[in-house]
Parts: sequence; C-alpha cells; structure tokens
Amino acid sequence: MLGEIKLFWYHLKTPSSIKKNKTMSYFENIRTFVRVYELGSMSAAARDLRISPAVTSSRISQLEERLGVRLFQRTTRSLSATEQGKAFYTGACQVLESVESAEAQVVDITDQPRGALYVAAPLGVGRRLIAPQVPAFLAQYPEVNMRLRLTDRKVDLTTEGLDLAFFLGQPEDSNLRIKKIADVQRVLCASPDYIMAHGHPRSGHDIVKDKHECLNLRFPGATEFQWPLMTPSGTKRFRAAGRFECDDGDILVDWALAGHGITLKPVFEVASHLKSGALVVVGEETPPEPIQMACLFTHRRHQDPKTRLFMEFVIERISSAIQETALPDQLPR
Repeated sequence: MLGEIKLFWYHLKTPSSIKKNKTMSYFENIRTFVRVYELGSMSAAARDLRISPAVTSSRISQLEERLGVRLFQRTTRSLSATEQGKAFYTGACQVLESVESAEAQVVDITDQPRGALYVAAPLGVGRRLIAPQVPAFLAQYPEVNMRLRLTDRKVDLTTEGLDLAFFLGQPEDSNLRIKKIADVQRVLCASPDYIMAHGHPRSGHDIVKDKHECLNLRFPGATEFQWPLMTPSGTKRFRAAGRFECDDGDILVDWALAGHGITLKPVFEVASHLKSGALVVVGEETPPEPIQMACLFTHRRHQDPKTRLFMEFVIERISSAIQETALPDQLPR
C-alpha cells in the first residue's frame, strides 16, 4: 500500500503538474475519478459534478493517459474499477481530504465560508423547517451556494456527495457522526369525514380490530411496517394495514385530508390542519412514540466550517419551531 501511495504522489508532483493550469486540471480529474468510482457510473458522476458526460469521460481518459494505466473497465452496459483504479482511489481520497482540510483551516482563520453545501432532508422536514432557513443563511454567508435535496428515502452521504443530512429516526451507519436536534412528537390523525364514516378509534387495538385504513410511507429499502405506539405496558408495534402507500409523506397528509384513512405524522407537519379542525387526533389512548430528529455528517479531522455553521444556524431555529407546534398533554378531542 505504501508503494501505491508513493506512486500516486510521484504522479502528483511531476513537473508538468507544477504549472497552475495543469495542476488545477489534474486536481479536477482526480475529483472526477473519485465520484465515478463511488457512483459506479460516468453519467451519475457527471450529474453530481454538474458537468457533461463527455467532460467526465475526457477527464478520466486524461488521467489514465497520465498514469499510463487503465483505471476502469468499460462496456456499453457496465463500468468497474481495475486493480490499478482501486489502488489509485485510496490515494486520491487522501489528496482530496487533505485539500479540503487545508481549505477548512484557512476558512476558520478568515471566517469566510465559501463553496457549495450539499444538504439532504426528508420532504416534510425540508419543506417546513430547513428550506425556510436557507435564504437568511445565504444572506449571512454570501460566498456559500446551497444544494438542498429533499427525499423521504434514506440517503448515503458518501455515494451522494452530501455534506449533511437531516433525518427522522435512528441512523444505520455507525461510521457517521450524529448531532441530535430534538425528540419530535408524533400523532395519529384523520379527517372528520373519515371518522364520521368509519368511527373514532381510541387506540392502536381499535385500529387493528376494526381494520381501519392506514396511510403508509413506503420507499425502496423501507424496513418499518408497523406503528410504534405507547401503551400502559410500554411501547408496542401495531400492524398498519392499508391500501394506500406512497414514498412522499405530504401525499399521505393529502389523502388523510381527503378522508381516505389514518396517518402517523410528526406534529409539526400537521399542526395547522389540527388547529383548523381539518384533521383530528385519533388513537389518543396509545399515542405514537416520539421520533428522534438529528443530522448526520462525516468524520473529518477538520470539519468544513460551512457545514458546522449551517448545522448550528438551522438547529437553533428549528428547535424552537418544533416546540411551538407541540401539542399539550391534554388534547381537545
């Protein structure tokens, strides 16, 4: 491995890389190679880097010509790293991390964060809590560009090139750092029309026994198919059966408003509907277990200041927003 890293640095320090334009070109080629390697696709890397597939392919070809080896085996249907490509990837990541660390230290001194910040969040969290904070943050830090991605599916920080990901629940990847924001109150709710037509279930047992229509969040890789509800004997999981499923949580709210069933949602996502009476709390004898809201970021010796600053900026504001929408212990029914 030491020999591979030395070979990598030998190529990085060759005379032709001393000239500024060629050094920058070589650095961008390395960055492009890393994204192609991690995403397993030229086109995916091109989209991620916001360049054309032709430029992506050209950068890889330039890198291979410079190193005198083939980094990827290509066919019309697949792309895979060669042994040389796998070895080069290790050194390439070290170089990128070193440059990012150096840049972070400079920004810490100058207090002028800059560059693109890639952030992911669930749809409801992103629309109601994260996105409203972005304009004020960018106004405070004019050299930062925001790239906000909203999705209810689970994201991978490494393969998707993310700096920070907000989420609800428990993370599966223990290699990432986590900062807890709050325990978020959740609620079971349905429209008055649904309750009039199907009755008002007072507990999870009623929901199962009377075969109520449950509106479920489903996406590829989803693992939770039961609702965790708090009972006098502790938290129990109840099977949430129903014909309505979607990978967009806001659609579930729309269906609930239209009288199609019962949905389980964080209170902050449906607070306005509960206040107006468009939705009514059900299952109040066995309320849902609160869910953790937190953010994930990667382990780095020197964290990018803009990541830290945005995290602190948002957490301070959304924590109060969550508290403001919390329901009292004794809910009006």
